[in-house]
Amino acid sequence: MGSYFFSCPKIYFGEDSITSLSTLKNKKVGIVTDDFMVTSGKTQYLVNFMPQASVCIFGEVKPDPDVDILQAGASRFKPFKPDVIIALGGGSSLDAAKGIKVTLEDYYQDHTIELIAIPTTSGSGSEVTSYAIISDPKNGRKYPLIAAELVPDSAILDPYLVLTVPRQVAVDTGMDVLTHAIEAIVSKGANDFSDALAEKAIALTWQNLPRVFNDEKDIQARTRMHNASCMAGMAFNSAGLGLVHGMAHAIGGMLHIPHGKINAMLLPLLIEFNSENAAEHTINRYAQCANIVGIKQDCPRQSIKQLAASIRKLNAFFGIPSTLKTLGTDITALEKLRQPLINAVLADGCTGSNPRRPTEQDIDKLITLIAG
Repeated sequence: MGSYFFSCPKIYFGEDSITSLSTLKNKKVGIVTDDFMVTSGKTQYLVNFMPQASVCIFGEVKPDPDVDILQAGASRFKPFKPDVIIALGGGSSLDAAKGIKVTLEDYYQDHTIELIAIPTTSGSGSEVTSYAIISDPKNGRKYPLIAAELVPDSAILDPYLVLTVPRQVAVDTGMDVLTHAIEAIVSKGANDFSDALAEKAIALTWQNLPRVFNDEKDIQARTRMHNASCMAGMAFNSAGLGLVHGMAHAIGGMLHIPHGKINAMLLPLLIEFNSENAAEHTINRYAQCANIVGIKQDCPRQSIKQLAASIRKLNAFFGIPSTLKTLGTDITALEKLRQPLINAVLADGCTGSNPRRPTEQDIDKLITLIAG
């Protein structure tokens, strides 16, 4: 069997995209979201666009959703039997909604549920992927679930829903977009289709994320970042990710660091690590990323060096520290967790598609570097 690229879900984007909800006439619609979306009126904003639907809301999603949240959401909807589930929120709400939809379909057996994803941050790309990150808080682990059933049927990219995202959250999630796109380009599973989307996502992020940082209300820059997030999601859903995400899931999960922030901190380190003694193919791929952000050097290795330096500079501009020590992480806690961290990184699904296969010693060294 040859390579495969999916072209689902349907994507509605731009300033009037939310009006597509008006097609949900006489449907039973379950909305999965968090408490803030309910109290801030965002859920009501959606309800206004589907006056003929009957709506039931589960608004209890917490960051890093776990199995208990999936069960609570499913219990809320079981008597209602929704035809459609709308996921409204950041990556956590989208991941929870995917898990709740699958749990309900398992319960009903013969009743398929349409899933509509409406992201309110420009970062995870979860609205177009077959991934859901479910937490196991007892063991401080995050598990990426990957299944075709988790891909939403449609995604609505409404820039007005991201306008109120605070500056620091916008840059953390935006750096997640950049990481998704760069990792998709160098991933072992990269292909022409994923490349096209990842390249555009890098260009859009590099141009527009600093604009969002300078002016949170810049609707044009917000729109472009929302599109970039979605494209990067489609790219990595096809190509896979790499060691930045393998390490971010472990460190972020065990030390409770926002996902985009730890990705941003790890990205330049891993570009350097993956380029050491790398095959020409990997060198050319990273040089291609450098080229997209305007780094033009005759020597590809010089370009890569400059790319890592430019990302560090961008992080500093956004106020993202370069080490866990500067971030204020408890380094003694990190030391106690060193071996479980190494094991978690090696077992993570994203590590497998990294262009360089890391050893236990490699990861140990990288943890020391990021610790600072």
